[in-house]
Amino acid sequence: MKRVLTYSVLALACCVVQLLVEAVAQEERPRVAIGNAGSTATTKPGTADGESSPALTGERRPLYRLHQVSPVEAVAQQERPRVAIGNAGSTATTKPGIADGAWSPALTGERRPLYRLRKSDVVEIRFTFAPEFNQTVTVQPDGFIALKGLEELYAEGAALVELREAIREAYAGMLHDPEITIVLKDFDKPYFIAGGEVTRPGKYELRGDTTVTEAVAIAGGLNGQAKHSQVVVFRRVSDELVETHVLNMKRMLSARNVAEDIHLRPGDLVYVPQNTISKIRRYLPIPNLSMYWNPSQF
Repeated sequence: MKRVLTYSVLALACCVVQLLVEAVAQEERPRVAIGNAGSTATTKPGTADGESSPALTGERRPLYRLHQVSPVEAVAQQERPRVAIGNAGSTATTKPGIADGAWSPALTGERRPLYRLRKSDVVEIRFTFAPEFNQTVTVQPDGFIALKGLEELYAEGAALVELREAIREAYAGMLHDPEITIVLKDFDKPYFIAGGEVTRPGKYELRGDTTVTEAVAIAGGLNGQAKHSQVVVFRRVSDELVETHVLNMKRMLSARNVAEDIHLRPGDLVYVPQNTISKIRRYLPIPNLSMYWNPSQF
C-alpha cells in the first residue's frame, strides 16, 4: 500500500514539473519573422531589426530617452550663418546684424549697448603697477586722444573695453603685460530736444524714463499756436536712418489714456508743428472782424 502511494506522489510531481516546463517554453519561445522571399528569421521578443521596440514589448509607459547634444553642436546651431538669396539666384552668407557689410544696432536688436566714446569725453587711465603713466585724456574734435610717450590714438566710437585693449597693445613695447583701468569721468549727458510750438524750446537732460507728454511739460507746455493732434518725434537709428513717430496728444489726453505715450530715448527730437489757423491768421483782416467778436461796441 505504501509503495503504491509513493508511486502516485512521484507521478503527480512529474506531471507538475512537465507542466511548468511547457509553460516556460511557451513564454520564451522565439517569434518567427517571415521575410519577403519566404525565408524565416528568428527574432527575440520585443526586437525588430535588432533594435528594441516598446511597441512590440507591450511596455505601457516607456521611459523617456535623453538626447545628448554636444556644446559644439549647440553653438553651431546658434551661430549658423544666414543665407541671403540674390536676384540672380546666387547665395551669399551674411552674419546676424550685418547689412551690406556694415554693423547696424537696429538689426542686431541689442538691448543694452555699450557706451561709445564721443568728442569732448574725458577718460581717466590708471596703470596699477606703473602709476607714473596715469593720465586723464580728452577725446579731441578729430576723435584722437594723446597718450604719454606715444603717438595719438583714435578713440571716437570705441567702447571702454575696446579702448583698454587698444591702450594695452600700444604700451606693450614699453610695459610688460600692463594692467589698465579706464574710468569715464565726463561725457555728454543723455538729452532730448524740444522744438516747435512749445513755450521754452531747447535742449534738456533726459533724467530717467520720460515720455513725450512729460517732455512737452518740461519745455513749458504747448503755446496757443501748437497743433496738438500731430506731435512728431524724430529718432536717429543710424547716420543714414531716422525714425518718425506721430502722436495725437489731443485725442490721448481727451480719452485720458496715456498708453500710446511714447517713451523718449537719448537724442530724440520732439517737434510740435504750427496749427493751420495760426498760419493764415496773419493774412486775415483782424481789425475789420472785430464787429463779429465784440458786437456790444455798436
